[in-house]
Amino acid sequence: MSDTTHDGALATSKPPSDDAGLSPAELARKYGLSVSGARPSLGGYVRQLWGRRHFIMAFSRAKLVAQYSQAKLGQIWQVATPLLNALVYYLIFGLILNAGRGMEKSVYIPFLVMGIFVFTFTQNSLMAGVRAIPTNLGLVRALHFPRASLPISFSMQQLQQLLYSMIVVLIVAVAFGNYPALSWLLVVPALVLQFGFNTGLALIFARMGSKTPDLAQLMPFLTRTWMYASGVMFSISTMLKDKPAWISDVLQWNPAAIYMDLVRYALIKDYGAENLPPHVWAFAVGWAVVIGVGGFVYFWKAEERYGRG
Repeated sequence: MSDTTHDGALATSKPPSDDAGLSPAELARKYGLSVSGARPSLGGYVRQLWGRRHFIMAFSRAKLVAQYSQAKLGQIWQVATPLLNALVYYLIFGLILNAGRGMEKSVYIPFLVMGIFVFTFTQNSLMAGVRAIPTNLGLVRALHFPRASLPISFSMQQLQQLLYSMIVVLIVAVAFGNYPALSWLLVVPALVLQFGFNTGLALIFARMGSKTPDLAQLMPFLTRTWMYASGVMFSISTMLKDKPAWISDVLQWNPAAIYMDLVRYALIKDYGAENLPPHVWAFAVGWAVVIGVGGFVYFWKAEERYGRG
């Protein structure tokens, strides 16, 4: 502590006698001081996120609008991009490689379109998560807020984009003879579970990407491999029927394949339960809970380190 003398010099004074002998931690408790940017308890962190829910929603909407703001067709690209991908994959895999063997064209085309749109939801959430901290360092360093808001808002952005795209998916389904039925309602829990899984995955890779920004350069190769192993362009059970059963089981039980197949089962009348792995809903819930909750806790544990160094 210091004081100023009559001639302008600084004179150091002793701290109050009742503070003598107190450790820094005890002094902090006495005067109500806390570490800046300290990680709150898990429950407190959840409450902070709930308090920022309006920011998360507004931030995700703003990112969605800004994503194609420089393009002349604007938000049309949200739907046009996966549709063009579906066309390319149909020409290569459907016509040239006959990846739809065992399925009528009226089944294979909706099968392919739904697979691409649903997998893109997971792929884009993962890619956005890995870049969430490095691309928003200015925001992270300037403001105090729960950092999980960023990957969660990016997952919300991808969910909103998928919901717009589902209009096209439903049109394609109807165009190939799949008319509205009660089974269509299964799309809602399937996408809710997928959103939980995607958010947990985004949180995991957001922490990893904050430490290793170069991870973003590797992700396109990993997600492309994941796409080919998930049956986006072909039926896993049909293509691997001559292989050991465990290979087909492993590929069908991977989360991307599970959520795609649940949407296909709900919307395509000729895509029956025989195309789904056993206990598919249990696996869908399990992946969402394990990755969603586990990813959240994993991200929270490094809360103090984001934006530092």
